[in-house]
Amino acid sequence: MADNNSFKLHIITPDRVFYEGEAEMVEFNTTEGEIGVLPGHIPLTVIIKPGILKIYEKDAQKDAALHAGFAEILPDSITILAEIVEWPNEIDEERAESALHRAEERLHQKTPDIDVARAEAALLRAMARIQVLK
Repeated sequence: MADNNSFKLHIITPDRVFYEGEAEMVEFNTTEGEIGVLPGHIPLTVIIKPGILKIYEKDAQKDAALHAGFAEILPDSITILAEIVEWPNEIDEERAESALHRAEERLHQKTPDIDVARAEAALLRAMARIQVLK
């Protein structure tokens, strides 16, 4: 059971329960900017933007690459519904580097057939993967 210094954290993707446990703080990117959540936070629902998810447990910090989704924040729990979340050991660094270069090339081409929003999202996902490996 969560105490005053922690809250329940549930992270769910379409294919698995990524994380369930107690956290003292969580940090991640939203469409409105980076957010840090502590126990007792006001109720809030946010849209997730690709970046690093930082989970602060009692005696440890866990980092993961968090892509897109939604988060429901309540005073005693957070539920993150994400498209993709990856622990560092699940990321193929060569593949992430390759995806980063492809996205950068697409954005530099500036041709009318390039879907800029999609290329920018791919760039952010690749950057998150690479950053979580560092």
